[in-house]
Amino acid sequence: MKTLEIRGSTGKTTLLVGEKLENLGAYLPPSETVIITDENVRRLYGDQFPEARVIEIGMGEGIKNLETVQNIFRKLVDHEIDRTAFIVGIGGGIVCDITGFVASTYLRGVRFGFAATTLLAQVDASAGGKNGVNFSGYKNMVGVFNQPAFVICDPEVLKTLSDRDRGCGLAEIVKHAAIADDRLFAYLEENVGQVLAMSPRAIQKMVYDSVVIKSEIVNRDEKETGERRKLNFGHTFGHAVEKIAGAPHGEAVSIG
Repeated sequence: MKTLEIRGSTGKTTLLVGEKLENLGAYLPPSETVIITDENVRRLYGDQFPEARVIEIGMGEGIKNLETVQNIFRKLVDHEIDRTAFIVGIGGGIVCDITGFVASTYLRGVRFGFAATTLLAQVDASAGGKNGVNFSGYKNMVGVFNQPAFVICDPEVLKTLSDRDRGCGLAEIVKHAAIADDRLFAYLEENVGQVLAMSPRAIQKMVYDSVVIKSEIVNRDEKETGERRKLNFGHTFGHAVEKIAGAPHGEAVSIG
């Protein structure tokens, strides 16, 4: 396992690349924990979840909105969850975005962390402190900057991803390499077979190197006032493709 840190105005994030999902409980505080996840992740990995209350949400970009957030708020209130609680998002980018937004706004903010279960989430959505949902047809229109306490990136859970989902994550890795690391770009070119086969060694290198790139940029420009805008490479047209054509985020960014 490799670790690195992102330090922001709202706190520090520890990124745990290579840690196992089944060890999530070791990073949780003794207070009550609430897990937010989707039905697919719960079906595949629910037996690895720590003992906690689980809130299950739907899947797809269509549920990344304030209605879903309100539904989660209602459940938190019904279960009398207070500010001492810890909220964990276990899932892909949509689960992480929703969890981060919910945790940052419920009772003016409770602590939270992520266990990212897609390649795209491990290298992009879960790291950096951006937490937002879509509104009135606009992507990520409502949100906050707030750092999770930790992000677990377990390579084992990536084995169940479809080729399309893997491609979405690889698109973000290529983007990071293109803007900041010619050595990672060369590695991707020279090890295409291992990369596409998602060998454990390739996964750990790609995820770690990619997160290093993002964390270094975020550490210098947390609120996206300058340098962090580099991370939006491919997103200007990509978001348009994503909205109009309904393409997954990673595919849309690769086109953009």
